[in-house]
Amino acid sequence: MDFPFGQTVTRERRKLIDNPYDPTSPTQGSWDDPDTITVYDAFVASSSSAAVPSATRTQVVTQKSLYCPPATDIVDGDRVKSGSHTYTVDAVPEADVSPFTGWAPPMEVPLVEVSG
Repeated sequence: MDFPFGQTVTRERRKLIDNPYDPTSPTQGSWDDPDTITVYDAFVASSSSAAVPSATRTQVVTQKSLYCPPATDIVDGDRVKSGSHTYTVDAVPEADVSPFTGWAPPMEVPLVEVSG
């Protein structure tokens, strides 16, 4: 995979911390000090936006897709920063591999951003 004009994004993941209620099962920490990796040769593609009004506010839900190398360490619940936007990975990313050739296309990672 090669995007001649690809971009660089940052993947954030909350660190695991000790669970005071069950020491054998760690829990996720805060977003204040996440583990980060830089993802090169990526592409954030537009998908859709929808305004969700209620009696007290209006939310805008924007869905996008991140295309990145198939071996990228991204899982459901991670955050992806691209420019001034911060997206949440809202589904399990899949990296398919051809059973005939071993070729792997770019991995598509579903993203969502909620504002308002």
